[in-house]
Amino acid sequence: MTIDGPGGLGVPRLAMDGIAVDVPAGWECRIRRGGKHEDSATIMPVLHAATVPLPSDRADYGGGVVEKLSDGDVFVALIEFGEEAVGSALYPEVDQFPSVDQSLFHPFRLQRRISGQAGTQVFFTYRGRAFCLYVVLGSFGRRVSLAARANQLIRTMAVESR
Repeated sequence: MTIDGPGGLGVPRLAMDGIAVDVPAGWECRIRRGGKHEDSATIMPVLHAATVPLPSDRADYGGGVVEKLSDGDVFVALIEFGEEAVGSALYPEVDQFPSVDQSLFHPFRLQRRISGQAGTQVFFTYRGRAFCLYVVLGSFGRRVSLAARANQLIRTMAVESR
């Protein structure tokens, strides 16, 4: 579902299952229900955003997308986990939606290592919902500017309480 973003500035806003994001120019965003996670019997929502086209066949952590990133591209996934994860040690409660600092990125923090790329994962519980925020940068060398670009998108994300 797409609606106008906050403030009626003409920025499209994508929303589904209590998750929303503004879609800036140069980004493609989609929200769908992902696969079952090991700790949940329920199929949970997954938000994908990238500066490259999102193929219809893609994995929760960006398989099928991250291979297409050039050194100026970014991929962001917000993956929800089930009630079993809420507030657990891996998913600590946070008061505000997290951002990603350039210091968090490293080539060894990718789900699958791709030469030149860097990634990070942030696990958290926000508004009674457990998430993993997974971000892949097309270039470790450009992590300062690319992390800033990711954060511009991440700052527009909104989550409703369950």
